[in-house]
Amino acid sequence: MDIMHVVVLMLENRSFDSMLGMLYPSSDTFDGLTGTEQNTWHAPDGTPSEPIAVWKSPVLTPAAACIPNPDPGELFTDIHTQIHGLTESGTPSPRPTMGGFVDNYMRQPKANAPYDPAAVMHYFTEQEIPVLSQLARQFGVSDRWHAPAPCQTWPNRFFAHTATANGYVNNSPTHFPYKMETVFNRLEEDAKVPWRVYFHDIAQSITLTRLWGDAATHFRHFNDEFIRDAASGNLPAYSFIEPRFFADPITGRMPNDQHPPHDVSYGESLIASVYNAVRGGPGWKNTLLIITYDEHGGCFDHVVPPAATSPGGQTPDGFDFGYFGIRVPAVIVSPWVPQGSVIRPPGLTPFDHTSIIATLRKLFPFAPLTPRDAAAPDLLGALSGDGTNDGPAFISAVEPTPATAELASAVAAKPNAMQQALSTAALQLPTAGSDPAMHAQRLAAVPDTAPNHTTVEQAAADILTHVKAFLGQL
Repeated sequence: MDIMHVVVLMLENRSFDSMLGMLYPSSDTFDGLTGTEQNTWHAPDGTPSEPIAVWKSPVLTPAAACIPNPDPGELFTDIHTQIHGLTESGTPSPRPTMGGFVDNYMRQPKANAPYDPAAVMHYFTEQEIPVLSQLARQFGVSDRWHAPAPCQTWPNRFFAHTATANGYVNNSPTHFPYKMETVFNRLEEDAKVPWRVYFHDIAQSITLTRLWGDAATHFRHFNDEFIRDAASGNLPAYSFIEPRFFADPITGRMPNDQHPPHDVSYGESLIASVYNAVRGGPGWKNTLLIITYDEHGGCFDHVVPPAATSPGGQTPDGFDFGYFGIRVPAVIVSPWVPQGSVIRPPGLTPFDHTSIIATLRKLFPFAPLTPRDAAAPDLLGALSGDGTNDGPAFISAVEPTPATAELASAVAAKPNAMQQALSTAALQLPTAGSDPAMHAQRLAAVPDTAPNHTTVEQAAADILTHVKAFLGQL
């Protein structure tokens, strides 16, 4: 086994049970759904509903591909309720039950569409998400991979890059500048190996100020440059891929991040594109591809998050990150992964996003970033095959063409919490040629500038301008 390239695709806001819970029958060797898992909805007067069990759609219609719609809650307080459930008095239970998903969903602020209490209990089948499922069966799936923290997107993505969230539990308010030491810096400065972030419209990792130097070298567009680099054998030691977060009225492309209520079919196409590029390139035999999701996004999962090693550092929001977030899908792809593997860590500590850092530390030695990644299990034990599991040479999954009305609705929608935070991030970026350190110092002295975008179209256009200026492409 000689892994020279690690590629990570991190999608958005889906739990393990919602995507892969029915991949195999639930057993001692696969902790999936039995079909009997349920939550109860307690109406505002405390009256309980009939239990609402996990369920699937009869047919994957365009509406079904977007369940749950509206978007569930994903704030730290939301997830606490989801994990603990509610007592008859409406307060969170003292012990975790995984019984609060429906109650939390039905208590979300009023949205454009009505809340269906069953929406967060929905799961997809292998036939509905064939790309992710085929790769999970052909290579390996982990049923022991948790989000690093019971928090929103930004904290969990920060853990993937820095093994800490610097104490912040939500995306907003933003706290620029984010100065945490990163795995990218350690790879470049200590291990002396190259890295790149491939993105579509904006990279959330671009918020990390330590990555602002020589940005044009490290931040590349996915559609042109990742495909080209994989085909030419020019992938770096570490590639991190970020999906498209915004609908784009210019290109007619929809978000492919799978963030509810974005259509999962677009994300399926992205997963296939990443796999096909890696599989068809000359570096395939030496590549480890990890497909995972930043956090569960309010979708049901039945496994209680275990205790975690605190990363240490400041705790401005009063949480020491002493337990994991909810399980997320994780598919491990390599010719060195035996077909049909269910991948589990050797001990009681589950995999989380800092397992990516732990794996990189084993392959390209450098010191741990925090106590969390120092304690994280790595993935090298999953590479126990003989290197001959090549899988399909190509997976067909053409990106759907959105209907005119679908695209129009997407660009006219109000930005979600993640999109709002990314819009704020874009405004804080330095312009190419400026001094990143001085810019970060200025940011620390003033409140973050937040845009007032009323539509996704406005936010996407503004982000495009700021990212181009940051990369020197104007």
